[in-house]
Amino acid sequence: MTTPKNWPFWLIAVHWLTALVVAGMFGVGIWMVDLTYYSEWYRTAPHWHKSVGILLAAVTLARLFMRLRTRRPARHGNKLEQWLSSVGHLAIYALLLVIFVSGYLISTADGRSIDVFNWFSVPGAGELFSDQSDIAGEVHEYAAFGLIGLVVIHALAAFKHHFISRDATLSQMTGRHR
Repeated sequence: MTTPKNWPFWLIAVHWLTALVVAGMFGVGIWMVDLTYYSEWYRTAPHWHKSVGILLAAVTLARLFMRLRTRRPARHGNKLEQWLSSVGHLAIYALLLVIFVSGYLISTADGRSIDVFNWFSVPGAGELFSDQSDIAGEVHEYAAFGLIGLVVIHALAAFKHHFISRDATLSQMTGRHR
């Protein structure tokens, strides 16, 4: 079996869609915490945030499963860069998982389910530990800022590979490497 030159199109599409959704969710999350009870967005924005978060969690789990079954293109960079890349990707996935779980714990601490765009509901677990929504809220916030920090480092590393090392790392994730 030969090593593919690019990631498959579906994985590239999910990668960039995830990047856009994560950036958007981060911005919306920061904006939402300042909404007042009298804002017309007070109920709508959290509903959309939770709905998109649940869908992103499902897509991420499917992505991880399919990623384990997909052959990767050749890796670039020295051994340290390859190791840092692996650790960085694992950390990104771990923070996404922490964000998904903490968001679920915030939203379901009162026992209510999460309605996903009124298409279906994810059952609530209720309060599993005292001050669950407050603790999960702090974890959610710190994990979100950590994720954005790692995403910035991830993007800078991709630009480093493209503009300084002049290797195919970035072009493999755009499907343009031949």
